[in-house]
Amino acid sequence: MENFAAIDFETANNERSSVCSVGIVIVRNGCITDTFYSLINPEPNYYHYRCSQVHGLTREDTEDAPVFPIVWRQIEPMIEGLPLVAHNRPFDESCLKAVFRVYQMDYPDYEFLDTLRISRRVFPELPNHQLHTVAARCGYRLDNHHHALADAEACAWIAREIL
Repeated sequence: MENFAAIDFETANNERSSVCSVGIVIVRNGCITDTFYSLINPEPNYYHYRCSQVHGLTREDTEDAPVFPIVWRQIEPMIEGLPLVAHNRPFDESCLKAVFRVYQMDYPDYEFLDTLRISRRVFPELPNHQLHTVAARCGYRLDNHHHALADAEACAWIAREIL
């Protein structure tokens, strides 16, 4: 597959709608052609300490960030007509659907592919199929794991290798 958009969300708490950052990597003709990153003012707007421990974001980081519908208006034209790819698709797809519901936006039934599921078939020899492990197998060094743009870029590298 040569054309797709890799996507990654980070959440503020255990609610899937609480997206607090998003990373997008656009791949066209097998090459990364564009990237997008934004902090998002989450809904509901509170941070669980474990989530902050994972990605390092806090309420102070996102208190002046735009809400999801404003961010999505920037993303939507970038991804138009492209399948979305995520590492652990059920998480990112459920976040996207949940935040669309919270803001009463019409969800356009995006096509989602899962590099985690596919990597288990393609690389059965790996000790695990976590994003950083699979990315390393595909030649990408993920130095800033759990930063939404870095994770989306790692996913894009994996997808270019195995899809």
